[in-house]
Amino acid sequence: MAVDGIISEHDVVRGLKEFGSDLLRKPVRELMTAKVITCIPGDRVESIAAVMVSKHVRHLPVVTDNKLVGIVSIRDVLRLHLEAVQSDADAMRGYIQEH
Repeated sequence: MAVDGIISEHDVVRGLKEFGSDLLRKPVRELMTAKVITCIPGDRVESIAAVMVSKHVRHLPVVTDNKLVGIVSIRDVLRLHLEAVQSDADAMRGYIQEH
């Protein structure tokens, strides 16, 4: 399955503005963003986060050999970041308590 496009809330809102209630009768191809920004499974989380911020996207399809293998959301990135921060904080607390 190749990634032909992605549809987001922004696409739907833009479609509502343009088509009004007729939006519900439109095929997805008329609403979706066709130029999809993607990543690959080996990309680092920090680089994916940078792309999401700079391109103002909240979801990145993950592709291998031009096939969709997953989707990374901003929520996934934030969860991993928070886990790393919590781990660092726990390590610092442990170090401080030992000394």
